[in-house]
Amino acid sequence: MIDAAPTIAGTVAAGFEAVREAFAANFRNDDPYRDVGASLCVYHRGEQVVDLWGGHRDAARQRPWTPDTLVNVWSTTKGVTAIVLATLVDRGLIDYAAPVARYWPEFAAAGKGEITVAQLLSHQAGLPGFELPMPLEDFYNWEIVTSRLAAQAPMWPPGTKNSYHAMTFGFLAGELIRRVSGESVGSFLKDLVAGPLGADIHIGLPESEEPRVAPLIGPLVAAAFDPAMPPEAIAAVTNPNMEPTLPNDRAWRAAQIPAGNGHATARGLARLYGALAHGGTLDGFRLMGPETIAKMTTVQTTRPDLLLGLAPFWSMGLIVNDAGVYGPLADTFGHSGWGGSFGCANTGADVAIGYTMNQMGPDLNGDPRATGLCNAVFAAL
Repeated sequence: MIDAAPTIAGTVAAGFEAVREAFAANFRNDDPYRDVGASLCVYHRGEQVVDLWGGHRDAARQRPWTPDTLVNVWSTTKGVTAIVLATLVDRGLIDYAAPVARYWPEFAAAGKGEITVAQLLSHQAGLPGFELPMPLEDFYNWEIVTSRLAAQAPMWPPGTKNSYHAMTFGFLAGELIRRVSGESVGSFLKDLVAGPLGADIHIGLPESEEPRVAPLIGPLVAAAFDPAMPPEAIAAVTNPNMEPTLPNDRAWRAAQIPAGNGHATARGLARLYGALAHGGTLDGFRLMGPETIAKMTTVQTTRPDLLLGLAPFWSMGLIVNDAGVYGPLADTFGHSGWGGSFGCANTGADVAIGYTMNQMGPDLNGDPRATGLCNAVFAAL
């Protein structure tokens, strides 16, 4: 017997009432995607038009979900990291076409001197996992991780394959950011992007924010795992093993893992992507110019991905929406996280969406909640 769905709080602008219903329906569904606690936020033409939340922070349903509830968004963090890096492109400090080694000389080791920033960000660099054993205590140490990646040989000739760099993406892109800016990803995000924009997003969560965090609830159905998957794909998620509830540990939250440990509200994600949707500027804060947004969202590869098992249209760290995950428009772009969270934007429609939740679905990609919510938003437009 399913317990009663919670009351949905928040507001929707006139014309977006069906979005509220789509959000509420996710709390009533009798399937592995039934929300326990969640938030949804939408920006249109630079204005917040949907701001909804409901449910509970905990599996016991004792602590109410609030609009400022933070939750680990897994790979939705990659989109945030890609946007942070794009602000350096916008300033002329990074060139997507340049070799990574121009900014990070040690990266040229073991035949990686010609790998471009674009190849790195589109999962073509051949560094999807670690060759040496990577216990968690090392995984949380930035210097250990980045020095090992710099020394490691690529697992395929760069540019000839793509396989999702599930966890290494953030360290690779993050070290580029650090080398060029002198700041860690988390500090750069706080000081120069999320802070001035008023977007509630963190990479490396301060202990002071712990009271706002909703623990993740593991998937109700185990994800299917293909034992015949290529070894370079398996390496992306097994060394160390990525467990669904690993983000509930304080050590995980405190570390900087820019591919997977971002903590955000739906409002924060929608505001960040809302700036992109609105030409790069929101409420007087210039995130980047339209030319940089166009560069950031230029598709680099449409090959089938060895880990994901589909052909994502990878741009500079973001997915361009050919598969329809983010609604009906093919040029919508964004990134999703394991279990269901996502942020996305469409510049033509000037719309951006952020969604966070604690009940993880079983999929690494293709969560039906994302598709349903995006379809409802675009239908409302």
